[in-house]
Amino acid sequence: MSTTDIAVPAITLTEDQLDPYITHAATRGWLTGPGLPGDNGLFTFDGLLGTGLRTVADTTGGTGADALSPELRDQLVIGALRAPGTMDAESILLDGVTGEVATTCFLPDRPDLMDPAPLAPSLRTLVSFATAADELAGLRGRFASFAGRHGQKTAAEASRKLLALFEEDAEGELSPFWKMTALIRPLSLVPAPGAESGLALELPGRLLDKEFGQGAVWRFEELDFPPTLTHGPTRRFLRETGLPEDGLLFHLDTDVPLPTLPEHYADDDSAELPAHAARLIRLGHLVEGNSLVVDGATGAVLNWSEPEATLTPLNTDVSTLAFTLWLLHREKAIDADLSHELSTEAYDQLATTMLQTLAAIDPTAVSLPPTDWHYWTEAFQDEAGGVL
Repeated sequence: MSTTDIAVPAITLTEDQLDPYITHAATRGWLTGPGLPGDNGLFTFDGLLGTGLRTVADTTGGTGADALSPELRDQLVIGALRAPGTMDAESILLDGVTGEVATTCFLPDRPDLMDPAPLAPSLRTLVSFATAADELAGLRGRFASFAGRHGQKTAAEASRKLLALFEEDAEGELSPFWKMTALIRPLSLVPAPGAESGLALELPGRLLDKEFGQGAVWRFEELDFPPTLTHGPTRRFLRETGLPEDGLLFHLDTDVPLPTLPEHYADDDSAELPAHAARLIRLGHLVEGNSLVVDGATGAVLNWSEPEATLTPLNTDVSTLAFTLWLLHREKAIDADLSHELSTEAYDQLATTMLQTLAAIDPTAVSLPPTDWHYWTEAFQDEAGGVL
């Protein structure tokens, strides 16, 4: 048995620990019986092991507790949504009287603006949904038949199955969080591992053309590549698969052959460039003075910040870059089909879901070292900019 097969004990509480916070009989029975998952991909309840049950008012503390709404102050903080990197995680709240579960973002400076959002009608439903989502992520249990399968049809089938499991056990209307979990997380099944291509992913044929439109995907020719682009798989991908000219957060340069960074800044004597700039090829521009470059020797995709004169990881390679742009465009279409319910009612949860889906395919796309800043991580969280 591998270490990944070892079950993590459920988190349970004693009757004494529940008093005087929880009076709802079914909730008391659940917390002293089956309990909450000790290891789950969506949520963490580890805080209960340390501080036990605490109210929102206790957690806020000081004068800030007085500014909380009456609806919120006596709710119990039992856990948090898992969030990539340094993202602020939403807290999971439990109503000790009704047993209902909600989420909220703690706002230390403006507790009066804190507002609970429904998550599940009961702990039983919460654990049931979380278990189904974990089975999808691990391609086990009810989703074991999807192991080794990839493509849009496979992702759509997995999405329908997860949504059906949620609806079967919903006890009412599904919250936006579960809708986005069912509609977005299965998209990680679309690409296959790209061992044969020499890149991280093998994208389904014409995936980008179907999503963006055939005329909106640019394929390069050999004469577009500078001599320092020696990474064969990258050259082949750019030539045969291509990239969307307008990827919402990325715009491809197609007016001139791909330049190296020194060539791009040839007329700017003040530009500070990295030591190996000659092998960095600029593919296009990101927002706010950022350029997307590819390392011609390794195929790594990087973000070059002109204002900061820093080079940071962006994607593992052009295949995962293409998937990132495809995922962003697909999310926009999904949200539009739901009358923008996801982006207007649960933006923070949508950003977390998107980043976790992306991390399942390309950890580099959400990783933060060596700094606390990462382009996709920051961009997806930009609610004011309407990125998602």
